[in-house]
Amino acid sequence: MAGTTPPFARFEFMIAWRYLRARRAEGGVSVMTWISLIGITLAVMALIATLAVRSGFRAEFVDTILGANAHVTIYNAAQVDGAGRIDRSIANYEDMAERVRAVPGVIRAAPLIKGQVMASAGGRNAGVEVFGISAGNLETIPRIVDPQEAEGDITLFGGDAAIAIGSGVARELGVVAGDRIKIISPDGVKTAFGTSPRVKAYEVVYVFTAGRYDIDRTRVYMPFDEAQSYFNREGVADELEVMVHEPERIDAMSVALLEAAGERALLWTWRDASGSFLRALDIEDNVMFVILSILVLIAAMNITSGLIMLVKNKGRDIGILRTMGLTEGAVLRVFFLCGAFTGIIGTAMGVLLGCLFAIYIDPIFGIVNALSGGGVWDPSVRGISFLPAKLQLGDVMSAVGLSLGLSFIVTIFPARRAARMNPVEALRYE
Repeated sequence: MAGTTPPFARFEFMIAWRYLRARRAEGGVSVMTWISLIGITLAVMALIATLAVRSGFRAEFVDTILGANAHVTIYNAAQVDGAGRIDRSIANYEDMAERVRAVPGVIRAAPLIKGQVMASAGGRNAGVEVFGISAGNLETIPRIVDPQEAEGDITLFGGDAAIAIGSGVARELGVVAGDRIKIISPDGVKTAFGTSPRVKAYEVVYVFTAGRYDIDRTRVYMPFDEAQSYFNREGVADELEVMVHEPERIDAMSVALLEAAGERALLWTWRDASGSFLRALDIEDNVMFVILSILVLIAAMNITSGLIMLVKNKGRDIGILRTMGLTEGAVLRVFFLCGAFTGIIGTAMGVLLGCLFAIYIDPIFGIVNALSGGGVWDPSVRGISFLPAKLQLGDVMSAVGLSLGLSFIVTIFPARRAARMNPVEALRYE
């Protein structure tokens, strides 16, 4: 009997599928249903593509931060020396570095000399930031020893007149590995007539592309001993560059690092340096998800229009089915399946297109860049040198769950309308 038929029986799927694949002349799928199918496909594709680019951009941005910068910088609090000058230097930097290395979770602690100078070559000048670091410590920086692109030989870095520069600095000065550049510091030799600028020529032995604009465009690495001599820092270091196994847990390690570094020590973590930008990314991510969710909802709402038209065209069929013994629940499920099929098919096509977009984003972006004449992606604005995408199962499942959930919900109203149709009224005017 009809009353004992289990929900979502085979005949219900058969009727729903017959309605969907019927010719339009027979009252099949309406134009609105096709529009909703295409709309859901494009909305889901856009959602997955946006989530993939969001995840990829954040992962690449954080990786460039952690791969080429200190996870935490340790420096001394300012004090006034005998000459009345503010002094932040670290005199016992080797002992401090040893104590910091002993903290569980610390990979390395490298003394640094830092200074801002001018680099010059062939009549071209560029402001750069010099990092004085030992050759052994330089080779432990992931984005420097294993960059996106490199030229020269990093093993030659140890010489007194050998330096490594970012690719942006090299482009600005028009030099390549093997050329020589001049480093000019205004704080040079003190004479009876005042302080004269210090000028010294260095050979570029290594050119790296870390993948982050502000690093590639400004950074120059100089051997630690040479930097001490050049910047008049003999016997001291400016700060310690510390890297740890789990950068995400750096806040939990702060107390131990401070205790190991000493009473004058202060910390500056990677979160302090880039936390505001990462928080802005989180806010932007949430807003974009909400906006794209609304687009999915708008596309899903078209299912309602298509089903209402289908119910109107199938009024006679509904009346016949009801007089044959189909319950309201069976009719509701038939038309619910019609809408659900549209949502499922559209979602599946959207997932396929979105995943393909994320996988082949580089050639797609290359085509867009070529058609627009270049310059679509400006690394000086966005910080990283290319548009990344990272497919994550959680993002894809979020898009699928959102699309199917909205599609099923908006289908209920027209399906209930079909179920509640009076069979006598449905057949009266047929």
